[in-house]
Amino acid sequence: MFDDVSSASLRVAAGGLAARQSAIANNIANIETPGYRARKVEFEEALRGAVAKGMSPLGVAPQTRDSLEPTRLNGSNVNLDEETLSHIDTTMRYQLTLRAMDTKYSMLRDAIKGA
Repeated sequence: MFDDVSSASLRVAAGGLAARQSAIANNIANIETPGYRARKVEFEEALRGAVAKGMSPLGVAPQTRDSLEPTRLNGSNVNLDEETLSHIDTTMRYQLTLRAMDTKYSMLRDAIKGA
């Protein structure tokens, strides 16, 4: 019941978005660290591909890679503007994902109660 494609996809999305938020926080915290390479978290393409192929989304894990953006004089490549926009986008996606999960489980709760 809780491993249907939509529930599994929402769980994977929430985990991926949480990992992205953590990477963004680390990037911002290390903006002045010499040689620090910003990290990017990707999972959407893998999730989309798994669902399209009829595979379980639960096998999808967020992948973290170093950013290939150019570096500043201190060797860090963290771009505060980009990180800020990514934070806002990720927060909105996370909230949307949580609302979708809440709606899904509310309907299930209503069905169990017989309402």
